[in-house]
Amino acid sequence: MPSTHHHLPRRHALLRLSALAGACAMPFAWAAAADSAAVEVEVWKDPQCGCCQDWIDHMQANGFRVTAHNSGNAAVRARLGLPPQLGSCHTALVGGYLIEGHVPAGDVRRLLAEKPRALGLTAPGMPVGSPGMDGPVYEGRQDPYDVLLVTKDLLGGGVSTRVFSSYHRG
Repeated sequence: MPSTHHHLPRRHALLRLSALAGACAMPFAWAAAADSAAVEVEVWKDPQCGCCQDWIDHMQANGFRVTAHNSGNAAVRARLGLPPQLGSCHTALVGGYLIEGHVPAGDVRRLLAEKPRALGLTAPGMPVGSPGMDGPVYEGRQDPYDVLLVTKDLLGGGVSTRVFSSYHRG
C-alpha cells in the first residue's frame, strides 16, 4: 500500500505539469493564429469604378480582408494629407498606413513588415499593368511605373517621396 501512496502524488504532479505546459503553450497558439489571420484593409472608392474592384480582388486573393466604402476617395485622401498629384482612383488604410491606387499586395506586405516612418505608399495615376489595371481589356500591356513611399516633411509640412518599388517591365 505505501507504494501506491507514493505514486499518487507523482501522478498528480505530472498532471499539474502537463496542464501547466498546455496553459503556457496556449498564448503561443493564439499568437500564431493571430499572425495567420487576414490583414484588414479599408478602401474608399467610386461605386462605378471597375478597376478599384479589380484591385480589391487582387488584395483579397493575396490574403487581405477588405472593407470597401463606395463614397469616393478625394475627401479621405485630403484628410490623410496626400496631395492630389500623388492620387489615384481609390484610397486605402492598412496597418495605420495609407495605400493610394494600384499598389501591388507584395509592396503592402513589405511596408507592413518593414514598418517605416511614413504616411504610406502610392502608385500615382492608374498605371496600366498594375494590379487592377491588368485585365483583358489592356491586352497584356505593361506600362512602367513606380510605387512611391510617402513621408511627411517635418520642416515644410508637406510630403516627400522616394521610390519604394519599380515596375519597368519591357
